[in-house]
Amino acid sequence: MPAIDLPTLAKRVHGELFSRDTEQWITGAAPLADVEPGHITLIDHEKYLPRLQESRAAACITNRSFPDVAIAQIVVPNPHEAFAKICELFRPQVVIHQPYGIDRLASVAESAQISKKATVQAFASIADDCRIDDGTQIHRGVTVMNGCKIGKDCQLYPGVVLYPGTILGDRVTLHAGCVLGAHGFGYRMENGRHIPTSQLGWVHIEDDVEIGANSTVDRGTYGATRIGEGTKIDNLVMIAHNCNIGKHNLICSQVGIAGSTSTGDYVVLAGQVGVRDHVHIGSRTMVGAQAGVAADAGEDQILLGSPAIPRNEQAVLFASLNRLPELRKTVKQLTRQVEQLTAPKSEAT
Repeated sequence: MPAIDLPTLAKRVHGELFSRDTEQWITGAAPLADVEPGHITLIDHEKYLPRLQESRAAACITNRSFPDVAIAQIVVPNPHEAFAKICELFRPQVVIHQPYGIDRLASVAESAQISKKATVQAFASIADDCRIDDGTQIHRGVTVMNGCKIGKDCQLYPGVVLYPGTILGDRVTLHAGCVLGAHGFGYRMENGRHIPTSQLGWVHIEDDVEIGANSTVDRGTYGATRIGEGTKIDNLVMIAHNCNIGKHNLICSQVGIAGSTSTGDYVVLAGQVGVRDHVHIGSRTMVGAQAGVAADAGEDQILLGSPAIPRNEQAVLFASLNRLPELRKTVKQLTRQVEQLTAPKSEAT
């Protein structure tokens, strides 16, 4: 991408330019930590101004002007959105358009039904009785086992594994190493041995779901483990058998959800949240990072801590914990005073 002058950049993002040199040219875009001479950067808080002035940046995107800063500024209502557009100008996303058809190095069963407008790349494996609809791309090394159904315009990146009977809706994205439909972690004890329980269900992923790299969703015991429409799942997430995840949930990295758990719509689970089995989390509830959900949670709540409780209750506990050293000191002082008051007095001689 050639250099772009500041007034042109400001027009591209509908921003107001504050600069002493309107003929300055910008050659790239980068965050403060990586900025080079001639680059434009992002400032979303005034606390970063000292770093900005010490940097080699030629300009910055910000949500308000800073008159004392000599560096050129483009002021916009949403600096992150504007900076993303500028980054795309200098570093356009690489979109790989694979030709339709089945690569000669792919393994495809005769009974598989693959649209002529789908793509199956080399070393992918498509087993018997599978169906793949228009616009779907199966990347290298993907394994699709017997009886899977994949909708339109899906993207299955390298290393994805679909166990038998997995169903994907339209526009589903599965990132590298994602595994859907593995057997659930269920056992019963017989004669001192762990015996696997039935794992005869399947996984059903609804439309517009995205699942991150190395995440797993286990098949149901008898029916479906279901991920609702529009839900976005981060990398390294584990969802166990029989779970029913609602629509438009956000599930962040390293979340673990135990079996037969359900969520409503628009639930947010922050990083490393753990959810026990057989609980329900109501719609629009948010669970903070590293919280442990041990009981049902209603709608429209913010839960923190382990066990997870409403934010206001947790704030009281946090405040009490911070006061413990002071309370301990007070108790020790009171104990000494009580001991002095109750100690037997020596008789006068």
